[in-house]
Amino acid sequence: MVTNEQKQIIIENLIESLELPEAAYKKAQKRYEDLGQWFDRDESSVAVYEPHIFPQGSFSLGTAIRPIDDDEEYDLDLACKFGTGITKTNHTQAQLKELIRVELEAYRKIRGIENHLEEKHRCWRLEYQDDLSFHMDIVPCIPADEEQRGFLFNAMKTAGLNESLATKASLTTVSITDDRHPNYQHLTNDWKISNPEGYAEWFRNRMKPTGPQLILAKAQIDPVPVFTEKTPLQRVIQILKRHRDNWSRDNPDVKPISIIITTLAARAYRGETDIVEALKNVLSGMGQFINPTQPRVPNPVDPEEDFADRWYRRDCAKLRLEENFYSWLEAAKIDFEHIISTTDTKFLCEQANLKFASQIDPLVLKDRLGNDADSINQIQPKSHSINRDDLPKPWRP
Repeated sequence: MVTNEQKQIIIENLIESLELPEAAYKKAQKRYEDLGQWFDRDESSVAVYEPHIFPQGSFSLGTAIRPIDDDEEYDLDLACKFGTGITKTNHTQAQLKELIRVELEAYRKIRGIENHLEEKHRCWRLEYQDDLSFHMDIVPCIPADEEQRGFLFNAMKTAGLNESLATKASLTTVSITDDRHPNYQHLTNDWKISNPEGYAEWFRNRMKPTGPQLILAKAQIDPVPVFTEKTPLQRVIQILKRHRDNWSRDNPDVKPISIIITTLAARAYRGETDIVEALKNVLSGMGQFINPTQPRVPNPVDPEEDFADRWYRRDCAKLRLEENFYSWLEAAKIDFEHIISTTDTKFLCEQANLKFASQIDPLVLKDRLGNDADSINQIQPKSHSINRDDLPKPWRP
């Protein structure tokens, strides 16, 4: 019989194997701060607009993980918000994006970054190639107007968010650039909106445990990211993302995107302080928060936005994304029950490599489980008899 304490040890060892190395955090902090100082220097062409650069995405949520392959790049998503002087009445989206480009290009040259800036639909990508391959995506934005903030506040209240959180989240709404917008080159009031700071606020509210705090220590460096400890929700999301990456390794186009996994996991999380219990409950509850009608997976701080819009877009039909999400979720349930069903360290390390592309030291794991761990559970787990060909896999377009 595998004890709950031993199950936690197994999961925590798995987490350690996929956590970002300390060097990556330090590199992210160094580059983030250096870029912020560049935008705010005396000679900066944008300093007068009070630029505020802040992280968004997995770094800001504390859910970043090590790339599955050593040659993959680390990525840091940033937003550059101008607090004053830039409005929709005096600048087009194209002009705002160009302001950022000019400063980033000067920064690239002065820092000796060889790779040219890469333009994405909403952002500029700055790519480093040195001892640690790293790229930063910088999204230009300005504060949303009062009417948009009010609309989102009411939408969040209608969707069930408490008034205090809805107020706080609505205030951080921003208008962003997107070259797919029909009036990208023209003055217009209907810019697309985003709210990474509001989403982070909602996420922090969801990850608060109901009991004593469980510390799963991995110090993260302020200001990128701000967490000095990880809650079970953050750890669960890290594990789910790594399992997803490995499951879809041969066909990455069909993998469930991180924002869907993060949102559904946060909604299913009930404040458990036991990571094994949290993982089990999140896996069993995620599917219940997918709406039967559009929006299927609404953005909690912009309820009309659907994170799962590609599930029903005609240009994505061949990828069968919704079907693949449920296939991945079923595979995750099977694999997690599998990996906590035995204390056989050799088998556990093999499974960590096979299902999570993670290397766990069998001697370290055996020592943590107990010297007689391998003799505790002589009965092979039921999953041993499962044919891999019968497990859910990504559909091939």
